[in-house]
Parts: sequence; C-alpha cells; structure tokens
Amino acid sequence: MTRYVIDAPTLVHLVDHELRIDPSVQLVAPSSIRSEGLQLLLHDVTDGRRTDTAALETHVRITELKIRLLGDRVSRGTAWRIARERGWDTLRDAEYLAITRLQADALVTVDPDLTAKAEGVVPVAPLRALIGGD
Repeated sequence: MTRYVIDAPTLVHLVDHELRIDPSVQLVAPSSIRSEGLQLLLHDVTDGRRTDTAALETHVRITELKIRLLGDRVSRGTAWRIARERGWDTLRDAEYLAITRLQADALVTVDPDLTAKAEGVVPVAPLRALIGGD
C-alpha cells in the first residue's frame, strides 16, 4: 500500500471532482484537515462561489473519505523543526511536510505554494497517483 499525504485544497478538489481513490492508496493527513476543508468551503460561500447547501453537502462527502488522521507529539515536533528551519511563522504547511516525512511516501497537493515549499523537503507526487495513474 502506498501512503500519500493530502492537504485541504486537495481534499476539496477530490470531492468536487468525484475522483475515486485507488484501493492500493492510503490517504494520510494532519487531524486538522477536515476543519481546514470546511474553512475553504466557508470562503467559497462568502465569496459567492458556493451556496450554503452545496458547501455543507461537500462537507458531508469530505467526512466520508477515508483518511488516516495524525496529530501526535512526534509529528508536531517535526513540524516545529521544519517551520523553524525554513523561517515560517505558521505550522500549517510544516505539518503536512512533517507527516509526509514521517508517515508517507509522498505529498500530493493541488496547491502550487505548498508544492514549492515541499521542494527539497519531501517527495511530491502528482494528483493522478491517488487515482491509479502513477
């Protein structure tokens, strides 16, 4: 089984596009991913890109997607070190990189900023890796 870390934008993308995860793939993420996904949906509603009903329906589908959620002391400590080494003032992106480093084969993200931050820190795989294309 191949393990991939995904972030909240990727989670929302998977659900929005009704992409099916290959059975040989295990998704891994920080325990905060579903709240971050809900936050993205709230932004879509306030910006007029989704209705409340559509956002909440998407949230239900997000909660149905099987993801191994992590938030242990070792992951948090590794995130802290990554953020300090990189000079970042938040831990959000560092958490994804830490979990990738500790628990996964690669990071999969649709976020170009996170992709850039991951360079030289952890491997990054394309979205198609989740659906059996790589």
